[in-house]
Amino acid sequence: MPKFSKQEGHQQPDQPPDRLKDCPTTPNCVCSQATSPARRVEPLRFTGLNATAWEKLQRLIESMPRAKIRTRDERYLHAEFMSRIFRFVDDVEFLLADGIIHVRSASRVGHWDLGANRARVEELRRRWASDSMEG
Repeated sequence: MPKFSKQEGHQQPDQPPDRLKDCPTTPNCVCSQATSPARRVEPLRFTGLNATAWEKLQRLIESMPRAKIRTRDERYLHAEFMSRIFRFVDDVEFLLADGIIHVRSASRVGHWDLGANRARVEELRRRWASDSMEG
């Protein structure tokens, strides 16, 4: 089990976990590793080298508005996305495996996110599919 330390209001693993954290019972989180259909999203899939796909993901996140990468290593990435109007911060985590990048997007506060986390993951997936860089 990974150890955790506080970093800027969000728990970050000291080393990459084997699985992303489960979603809470509130409807403001989606995850590609969730067992509940209401919380499940598909992971990002790719062919080619892990390193190439990981670089592509980082570039795509950096190109998205109000997104900031907070932690990254060779398998784990944590980004923060800020909402446009109310400035709410959502945490988006990624975990790299061969041919797959698992994703978890969750609101830090509130009960319901009006579908914002699912929409964010699907927007990232759209950008992923339309990006010309191999990955």
